[in-house]
Amino acid sequence: MDEPRQAVPCVRGTEQVDPTPSVVTIGNFDGVHRGHQVLLRRTVDGATARGLRSVAVTFDPHPVALLRPELAPPLLQTLDERCRQLRAAGADLVLVLPFTRELAALTPAAFVERVLAGPLQARRVVVGTNFRFGNRAAGDVVTLVQEGEEHGFEVEAVTLLELGGVPISSSAVREHLQAGDVGWARLALGRAPRIAGTVVRGDARGRAIGFPTANLDVPDGLVLPADGVYAGHVELAGVRHPAVVNVGVRPTFDGQRRTVEAHLLDLDLDLYGRQLALDLEHRIRGERRFDGVEALVAQITADAARSRELLT
Repeated sequence: MDEPRQAVPCVRGTEQVDPTPSVVTIGNFDGVHRGHQVLLRRTVDGATARGLRSVAVTFDPHPVALLRPELAPPLLQTLDERCRQLRAAGADLVLVLPFTRELAALTPAAFVERVLAGPLQARRVVVGTNFRFGNRAAGDVVTLVQEGEEHGFEVEAVTLLELGGVPISSSAVREHLQAGDVGWARLALGRAPRIAGTVVRGDARGRAIGFPTANLDVPDGLVLPADGVYAGHVELAGVRHPAVVNVGVRPTFDGQRRTVEAHLLDLDLDLYGRQLALDLEHRIRGERRFDGVEALVAQITADAARSRELLT
């Protein structure tokens, strides 16, 4: 039996890369959704068939955050999680290019020389048919093919994957999440959308009414689903536990700040300070104000029962 592929940690900047012939794919890869996964499979398969290194090239920060910060989208995951998933998809190397004004100013030809033809020694480059690169996105797949002819690499352009007639993209996943449609997001990602963060102390209202919750401090800049109640799972020590998750301001208590809190249905542990990941699988309802604590407790009880049904 072949030994499992050993993941190589992410490398930041081309200066840290050993020049080795490679099959390369390039993209922002936010969310590493099913469309990205197709590119990664084509890259890894192509590298394996040729006995070459497989490389995924991504950028940090998101290009829009530098060029048009007022339009910068919230991200689907942290850079560390993106790198982890790219490695898990089989990439031998994940190269993170710091997206600077210098990088943004490179012509398509200069980008190819600086990244693909130099340290990566690309022999094949796999991209989506909508791929653009270089200053002001001047380069496209045709440009890349022309550069490949000069520098000795092939180009494979992969048609965008669709779901229900809609091309799967990071933007589309964000939009569906922000509308509360975790079902579409789950199908597009190939896994449940995840909220991860550190468990912090809250106001203990949940425990006071019989439903203790883990309150998550979610890193800034990450997308959250629409306010509401969701059914999902939390994984602890390799065991998945059903949970009911509330995202919102808790209007019954006149809350002002959006929070994320999870009630584990079969567990009551002290989780303060721990990293926790919530996988959202179903939307139960929107958030709303209740006429007092008694009505709220009755609804949470119903939400918990519904979550059990959906997750069984």
